[in-house]
Amino acid sequence: MLTALIDYESGNLHSAEKAFQRMAAETGAGQVIVTDRPEDVARADRIVLPGDGAYPACRAALDAQTGLFEAISESVEAGKPFLGICVGMQMLSTWGREYRNTEGFGWIAGEVVRIEPADPRMKVPHMGWNDLVIDRPHPVLDGIRTGDHAYFVHSYHFRVTHPEDRLAHVDYGGDITAIVGRENIVGTQFHPEKSQATGLRLIANFLGWRP
Repeated sequence: MLTALIDYESGNLHSAEKAFQRMAAETGAGQVIVTDRPEDVARADRIVLPGDGAYPACRAALDAQTGLFEAISESVEAGKPFLGICVGMQMLSTWGREYRNTEGFGWIAGEVVRIEPADPRMKVPHMGWNDLVIDRPHPVLDGIRTGDHAYFVHSYHFRVTHPEDRLAHVDYGGDITAIVGRENIVGTQFHPEKSQATGLRLIANFLGWRP
């Protein structure tokens, strides 16, 4: 089994690489590689797309890598498990509204909009630990319960069109989507590689997931 962690120069992948390699070794899930090569994506069994920074910049950086998004898209269409992290999750949406309107992948209907807490004293970005609220069961959430902590750093959030596509949320002056999922696609707004036991459990579940 081969897991491809996509490098498109939109974030430091060191922590994510170490976390995925650790859980792959512990679960016998095979090899984890960091790559920007479409041919590696094509031969991988599962795909992980991280992303740090602004939605438009991440989308532009991914599109600038010749053939990379096409290889990712073909793998997803073939049914391979896919995990998006942070902006990698946000780009699953139909539209991103950060700075300007940016077209997303359109794999999960919805838009990414600025966080506007009901309490104006709550700061944006939403940064730090928050308690997950599980909305619906999913294999990547096995062993993860409402009240478990995850680590967030973001100013925009994914407002899904269809409630069934939201697997978990957190409360930050209102509901903030934490995990989305549909068919062979999942995405986390938080960073599982920085979320200690909760994040490592999710990574292990993803590595063993067969949609």
